Amino acid sequence: MTDKMIHQGDKYEDQRGIITYNNEFDTQNVKRIYTIENHNTSFIRGWQGHKIEQRWFAAMKGKFEISVIQVDDFDKPSKTLPIQKFMLDDQSLTYLHVPAGCITAIQAEEENSKLLVLADYKLGEIHDEYRFELDYFEM
Repeated sequence: MTDKMIHQGDKYEDQRGIITYNNEFDTQNVKRIYTIENHNTSFIRGWQGHKIEQRWFAAMKGKFEISVIQVDDFDKPSKTLPIQKFMLDDQSLTYLHVPAGCITAIQAEEENSKLLVLADYKLGEIHDEYRFELDYFEM
């Protein structure tokens, strides 16, 4: 994963309130937007990903740990692939870019957390979803 994965956001606060922002994030490739809210903090949503589609994640509320694996073979991936872990929280509008060829496991670190997801393909535009059991990879 050589692409820059973290697009750091920031926040500004004055007497009127707080603005979180990310003026450097380029949305020209985004075609779909949705949110994820896990039912509790013990649930891990994963492993799921895409060979072609890329996604961007940002915490809208709370905090998330997102684990990312770059897959070597989507038919039968190696079980010992390295796992990168990223923490996202709602204190700044920081985006995690997950490039094509990766899968993720997503866990909310705080109750009632909400994750924004942006994708570069519309729903049903391509058939590119891959899922693996949570215990498939050696952690």
